[in-house]
Amino acid sequence: MRFNRHELAGSFGDIGTDLPLLIGIIAAAGLDAGAVIFVFGALQIFSGLYYRLPMPMQPLKAMAVIIIAGHLAPAVIHGGGLAIAIVMLLLTATGLLSRIAQLFPLCVVRGIQLGLGLSLASLAVRSYIWPAGFTGWLLATGGFLIMLLLWQNRRLPAGLVLVTAGFIYGLATRNAAPNPVGSWHLHLPSVALPTAADIVTGFFVLALPQLPLSLANSVVATRQTCADLFPESQVTTRKIGFTYALSNVASALFGGVPVCHGSGGLVGHYNFGARTGGSVVIYGSIYVFAALVFGGAAKDFLSILPMAILGVILTFEAFGLVRLAQRTEASRFGKIITVATGIVCVVAPHGFLFGSLVGLFLYYAPPA
Repeated sequence: MRFNRHELAGSFGDIGTDLPLLIGIIAAAGLDAGAVIFVFGALQIFSGLYYRLPMPMQPLKAMAVIIIAGHLAPAVIHGGGLAIAIVMLLLTATGLLSRIAQLFPLCVVRGIQLGLGLSLASLAVRSYIWPAGFTGWLLATGGFLIMLLLWQNRRLPAGLVLVTAGFIYGLATRNAAPNPVGSWHLHLPSVALPTAADIVTGFFVLALPQLPLSLANSVVATRQTCADLFPESQVTTRKIGFTYALSNVASALFGGVPVCHGSGGLVGHYNFGARTGGSVVIYGSIYVFAALVFGGAAKDFLSILPMAILGVILTFEAFGLVRLAQRTEASRFGKIITVATGIVCVVAPHGFLFGSLVGLFLYYAPPA
């Protein structure tokens, strides 16, 4: 575990994915912003200390889209988080999760990484940079130049310079900064167990649509990415399944949002300089600090970073995933499966489910 400027730079490697989803969920569902951000930060700290690798937690993406689109009630959100935690715990405890993971050959896993990388790059341009107009493109161009000029600079980490410049710009152009609440306090609601009806509703509305993406990216691709970036690590499918489940139990009980591990988050921290769990501990501490000092206005403090800069961060996370996808099987057929899986993941509805199915079918189908 290290806590230096490189781990600090790496700690911002996944903020481009996390922050817009957190703010969107809080606004759509009317959740307690201070509690959501505190719990999210605490889970980051737990993950960093437990794995001792840059293994962050992320909001569950499929659930986030459904919550934001449907303005779901907080009780259903917490019920859905508890439902998917129960499913993942059962799969892990019975060994089914490991058996499912073993069905995925390397070429299909690489296709999932490719699909996620292409999806993130598209999201960065379409939703973060393009809507900001000329100013957004100007900020993004400056951000890309910073990253390219300082890439792999050991004395002045590119990610740290980028985020610092983004915060300075954000503070300079905001009409008003969020005010501290005045005193440090533990901003958490009392523990509330979702009802059986909330869990059942959350299972069908949120957990079922999320499960294919979680199996493909949060478990299978994340385990492979750990092996790619940290060959000496002993991160198993079983370990990922347990921390996934336990984190969602804690999040559901304390007013947070459903979370997962993800290969993109791991790559984002790594690309920005992180090599230990210190980056994730630092990242989580920023959220905890914001929640303690700003309370419900914590989301305003965190949103000072311009969306175009978040888009640059997201794009470099995408580049890292695409680079990993190139390490696919040497055979031409394996490369075709990787590309086909990635394309279906991007273009199809419920892409990661159908992309995984297409890749598995191509791999296991008997030759004509």
